[in-house]
Amino acid sequence: MDGMASAVEFRDVTFQHPSGRTVLSGVSFTVREGESFALIGRSGSGKTTILKLINRLFDPSHGDVLVDGKSTRQWDPIRLRRRIGYVLQDIGLFPHLSIAANIGIVPTLEGWEPSRLDTRVKDVLHMVGLEPGDFMNRYPHELSGGQRQRVGVARALAADPPLLLMDEPFGALDPITRAELQQELKRLLTALNKTMVIVTHDIPEACLLGTSVGLVQNGQLVERLPPAQFLQSPHPEVQAVIRSLTMQNVIH
Repeated sequence: MDGMASAVEFRDVTFQHPSGRTVLSGVSFTVREGESFALIGRSGSGKTTILKLINRLFDPSHGDVLVDGKSTRQWDPIRLRRRIGYVLQDIGLFPHLSIAANIGIVPTLEGWEPSRLDTRVKDVLHMVGLEPGDFMNRYPHELSGGQRQRVGVARALAADPPLLLMDEPFGALDPITRAELQQELKRLLTALNKTMVIVTHDIPEACLLGTSVGLVQNGQLVERLPPAQFLQSPHPEVQAVIRSLTMQNVIH
């Protein structure tokens, strides 16, 4: 991966909430094209803020965030967001739109021809394991939670963005469906060579999907390693969070 171009780069990034609270402090990392960076950490540690800085929902208070080598401050926010696929835990499908219309939102905004759009919607539904003939004309309320999440992933892929951001995408699903979708996403990442930054509380998910795993603790990136090395890290905060999250998973 050393020869690959930088897809996302944080350079000494600090972000302060308008209230004055420092959410992130001195965060630096690079995600190269084709890599997947999984962020774990306790609630409120700053993980989701990192995603919002990447797609310019926030601007850094100090330092610089670069996407494809260009500062997010230099990107038009709309253009930037249309080249990023964003998948949320609650999916955010529009209830009044068909599945085909939900998936096709960004390509439609980009002015795709109807025939091209129709082909792409069918293609991405196949990618996520849904039969287009069975799902294109249905509505979100007619789908199970796992099916809706698959549609959310399909929508994120529809305009073929080079970068995917995922914020607890499978957190609300039952364990079996979650495991199926994790494997499906892993396959898609490999097949499509997408770059991804994913936020999760689930350590096995982070280790499965991430080519590297980072721990965000109190607004700082305190460790980042390949999955196997991350699990063996002697860093006390890594071990504390692993124990904490492992116990939470056992309890739930």
